[in-house]
Amino acid sequence: MTPRQVHEEYGFSTQTLANWRWSGLGPSYIKQTPGRSGRVKYRRSAIEAWLEAQTVQVGDASA
Repeated sequence: MTPRQVHEEYGFSTQTLANWRWSGLGPSYIKQTPGRSGRVKYRRSAIEAWLEAQTVQVGDASA
């Protein structure tokens, strides 16, 4: 998925995705071409795994 497709489906702006890449946060990505302006793509599975890892579980109902 391109950053634009990620934005359309998940709502993260393309600038937020770029900031996350620069700071080493966010979902894993694929760099298709070298350099600062290189093309970037995301695997849907990487986005889903990253979202799962960010999910905060609220209190345990059995406690």
